[in-house]
Amino acid sequence: MAKEVIMPKFGFTQEESEILEWLVKEGEKVEKGDPIAVVTTDKISMEVEAPESGILGGIKFPVGAVVPVTKIIAYILEPGESVPAGDEPTSEAVKTEIAEQAAAPAEKTAVAKSVKISPVAARIIEEKGIDISAIQGTGAGGQITREDVEKFIQTSSIPMGKVNATPAARRVAGEKNLELHGVKGSGPAGRIQEADVLAVAPAKEKKPTIPPAGAIHKEIPLIGMRKTIAENMQRSMQEAPHMTLQVDVQMDAVETLRNDANSRVSDKSKKISATAVLVKACALAIRKNMIINSQFTPEKILVKENINVGVAVAIDDGLIVPVVANADAKQIDMISAEVNDLAQRSRFGRLKPQDLMDGTFTISNLGMLGIDRFTAIINPPQSAILAVGAIRRQVVPDDADVPVMRIVKMMTLTLSADHRVMDGAQAAYFLADLKNLLETPGELFL
Repeated sequence: MAKEVIMPKFGFTQEESEILEWLVKEGEKVEKGDPIAVVTTDKISMEVEAPESGILGGIKFPVGAVVPVTKIIAYILEPGESVPAGDEPTSEAVKTEIAEQAAAPAEKTAVAKSVKISPVAARIIEEKGIDISAIQGTGAGGQITREDVEKFIQTSSIPMGKVNATPAARRVAGEKNLELHGVKGSGPAGRIQEADVLAVAPAKEKKPTIPPAGAIHKEIPLIGMRKTIAENMQRSMQEAPHMTLQVDVQMDAVETLRNDANSRVSDKSKKISATAVLVKACALAIRKNMIINSQFTPEKILVKENINVGVAVAIDDGLIVPVVANADAKQIDMISAEVNDLAQRSRFGRLKPQDLMDGTFTISNLGMLGIDRFTAIINPPQSAILAVGAIRRQVVPDDADVPVMRIVKMMTLTLSADHRVMDGAQAAYFLADLKNLLETPGELFL
């Protein structure tokens, strides 16, 4: 019997998704769980998986179509089976477009008119500024696929993530339209300074023209992810009375243990990240203060049993929060591997719906951007979020109260909590336990 493939619903407010790419052609065999299409939501691109093993047939919508959630987009058929009568695409134009897409790989003329490339691969190439001629396509007819682009990035020197640069360097680079990835930094840990940018930036031949009063630099449409973030954050600030608590934490002990653990691991991908330490510490502190793990409803406060810690990840279009489920029950090396995997798949738009679901607490870390401290807005329907600042060297009095000063690694944590759910003392207990776990971190590495 034909098995329906429906447009998934990835969130409570989602109503439709756009089809970005069919990964499997009409008539090709698939196994249960194989990705067969890529669709985009108001948050991120997602893969649609085959609900059963069989043959993909009856594709009803071409690439670019915007389809309501729960609507049938194709079928999984048994050998010799046909699409249910009357359920094929009715428009001849749609039939023709689907047939053309099935017969030949998609072409992305905005990237290169003569090169065959899938839409998702083209989007990644444009975002990363990759020279398309350097990539060898392995798809049908030499088509460049998403996997080809990912492999090229992983095996080349193309930089990933944020550049280590001062705010002044970023400002000057923006003014001079200069890519920071190619600038060698002279600051601590190779951080790019303003002088480094000025040294390689071409001198301006003429003074910039002064724009007229009220001129618009750029218009950013309030659609998609940006609209969703705006609505959620506005609703959070309007509905949840935020209270903020702040604490400074000495990170010397945890950094020593982390560095020691990583020194015994040769594979870079298996080294324990600072984010993994924070996820584990927060999960254990939440287990001791379960009110943090709550959701507010008009009738009752729901204290969740599963501790699922979300980690905010910045992408080009905004912010997403993939989730480490049951973080309190996982060892720190497992958490680190999971966090790394989620971050990589976030950048390539390969997260699955379950990666973003059921978070009960969120960590937002801007320390890698040099921010010492900040206040984050609660991610509804959660009741708390932790803002993490940079680890900085700070002079503090000696523990023995003698007039000797010492330098320690200090980090500021700021908790935003929903005052409808918890009182200040309850939030303070959580922060105190979190501080203790990080300053005496033996339990984190067990």
